Amino acid sequence: MASSDLCGKLEIDVEIKATAQQFHDMVWNRPHHVSNAAEEKVHGCDLHEGEWGTVGSIIVWHYTHDGERKWAKDLVEAVDEENNSITLRFLEGDLMKEYKSFVFHIQATPKSNGQGAIVRWIMEYERLHDAVAHPETLLELVADVSKDIDAHILSNN
Repeated sequence: MASSDLCGKLEIDVEIKATAQQFHDMVWNRPHHVSNAAEEKVHGCDLHEGEWGTVGSIIVWHYTHDGERKWAKDLVEAVDEENNSITLRFLEGDLMKEYKSFVFHIQATPKSNGQGAIVRWIMEYERLHDAVAHPETLLELVADVSKDIDAHILSNN
């Protein structure tokens, strides 16, 4: 059993002007369009197995993090359409050089006033050893990508 100090959980809320459904639709059904919205951060998204918008599909992401081009292969582990949530489990790639496990939970919730939404990103991970940093800069990256997606959605409406 891993020591509990190697396991971590980070989360961030990002306020957006688009609806929760619009954001969720982009991440769930059209993740290959994220690179259009955040082209400086996300360089591509390829379907490796399955179909877009399907639980069990495997997606390969190409992105820049901490000034370096990186890649990640993830499994769409779960989706809750009613609650606009998706869970991605990372299988391979640069993250897996430092983490034994890494999971993103993404949920878009309508704001109570009906204007826009709050996107919550939760990262649960287990570092391979104590020298691996907690992924705070990755949390900043996904927050920035959320804002880029929001701007892209609004500019196309």
